[in-house]
Amino acid sequence: MSNIALIIAGGSGNRMHQDIPKQFLTVNERPVIVYTLEAFEKHPSIDSIAVACLEGWEQVLQAYAKQFNITKLKYIFPGGKTGQESIRNGVFGLEGSCGPDDIVLIHDAIRPMISPEIISDSIRVTKKYGNATAVIPCAEAMMQTEDGLASTGSYPRDKLKRTQTPQTFFIKDICSLHRRALEAGITNSVASCTLMIEMGEKVYFSAGSEKNIKLTTVEDIDIFKALLSTERSSWLK
Repeated sequence: MSNIALIIAGGSGNRMHQDIPKQFLTVNERPVIVYTLEAFEKHPSIDSIAVACLEGWEQVLQAYAKQFNITKLKYIFPGGKTGQESIRNGVFGLEGSCGPDDIVLIHDAIRPMISPEIISDSIRVTKKYGNATAVIPCAEAMMQTEDGLASTGSYPRDKLKRTQTPQTFFIKDICSLHRRALEAGITNSVASCTLMIEMGEKVYFSAGSEKNIKLTTVEDIDIFKALLSTERSSWLK
């Protein structure tokens, strides 16, 4: 049984308002996607890496993998017009060369701070329950709103989880899910976990982290840089 990381790098990064897609932006002389690839490269439980890559950037990705010694990168698949399509391209692409009981960890290229502990727990939970979505508690008060301007109701935060990636599955299950979704006409679910819910399946939780941030805005890049330069104080338990 193999564990394959599928890195989703199909987005064009419009919300970042940069000329280069955010997964290929350089931070501290290293592309964002390389930080992400290195996390899986260094993890002993990860056997190979696949990337669903934005069209036109495949050769750049291969050059980075060579330059930064990402030896586990074995597959590059075309990214799609939506995240769901990129994931579908990736899992269907893997299906031909992987076993049905191999595990695929689907992870955003723009979550470069993923830790070894998150990867390990995702695999553990998937082996035990059949799937895993990295989550963190919801610390903020959650307001309901109809118009985006004001609220007259709140939602109990202890009943909420904030989802991250990786979102992890057995190859046979995630491919079956995407085939059923195509038949049902569901084409733009925001994540694998939401697609699972829409298709009537149960989602299981694995450990996430506040540091496992998604680089969506320029402010997120600032936070990422700060995290890269920070070491935890020795007195913190």
